[in-house]
Amino acid sequence: MNNYLQSIIDRDPAARSKLSVILTYPGVKAVFFHRIANFFATAKFDLLARIISQFSRFLTGIEIHPRAKIGKNLFIDHGMGVVIGETSDIADNVTIYHMVTLGGISPSINSNDQREIKRHPTLHDNVVVGSGAQILGPVVVGKNARIGANAVVTKNVPENAVMVGIPAKNVGTATEEFKPYAVTNGNEEKE
Repeated sequence: MNNYLQSIIDRDPAARSKLSVILTYPGVKAVFFHRIANFFATAKFDLLARIISQFSRFLTGIEIHPRAKIGKNLFIDHGMGVVIGETSDIADNVTIYHMVTLGGISPSINSNDQREIKRHPTLHDNVVVGSGAQILGPVVVGKNARIGANAVVTKNVPENAVMVGIPAKNVGTATEEFKPYAVTNGNEEKE
């Protein structure tokens, strides 16, 4: 828990203390409740898992399906409106900003044919997803990639890519250094 809280402080200049992160960050609460919901989903207590998930959504404004796989140190900053679908797979040290969707591409078409198949994104280590971005379908986002605010990703993203636009296009190479809102120096508008 200590490493998790420190990872948030390292990525958020507004974080003043570990206590404030625990008490006031909705993303931390959402991840906490997800761990409990995921335990029950794995044990095949699906209804209880969904109830816990919906309670967490009510408290935080963040919806994480109980069966989503989440690695270490997921930081959901601000968090309101984040949706993480059932077959999403999130690796370690990923940062997601508000209003992000990790969703499927055709949830209401042939639902029975889509059960038990991978239909949501996979995010590898150190990915940053900017506010309002939509990552749709069973795409893979490579290590250290940056998804810009409001980008719509429907195709695989290579490692270290900087993706912006609708549909998202690779416009550069991400640095190892964390850049909030997935913006790198090479992509900032010059004044």
